[in-house]
Amino acid sequence: MADLPFDDEEIEELVLRFNAVMAKEAADVDDPGGNPTDDEGPDVLQALEGEMTEEELINEIEGMNEEQQHALVALFWIGREDGDPEEWDEMMELAAESHSGSVSTYLLGQPMVTEYLEAGLERMRESGELD
Repeated sequence: MADLPFDDEEIEELVLRFNAVMAKEAADVDDPGGNPTDDEGPDVLQALEGEMTEEELINEIEGMNEEQQHALVALFWIGREDGDPEEWDEMMELAAESHSGSVSTYLLGQPMVTEYLEAGLERMRESGELD
């Protein structure tokens, strides 16, 4: 059984924060419409008071200990099907060996980070690797 260095509910909450930040930071308007005065508007959603910013998410991830950061990467890889839940220990070792920069930058640079983290968590549950 895998020993996650955090509660799986914490991952679910982190995924929600990733979703909120990624939606604000990467929202793109394909067709701004036909009104030239509106066409020059911003391409991102406006942050509302009390919502987490990308900087806050980065600080949260970088504030985790190394084992937690490696577990996030391992969970992401399992969700991406680069490994199986039964290979948790090996994925953790690979994440530790591959750690050469900012985990938050790596994860935020992945367009499907939330989908893969959710899938990784689900795969871990389905395999019986999590309680």
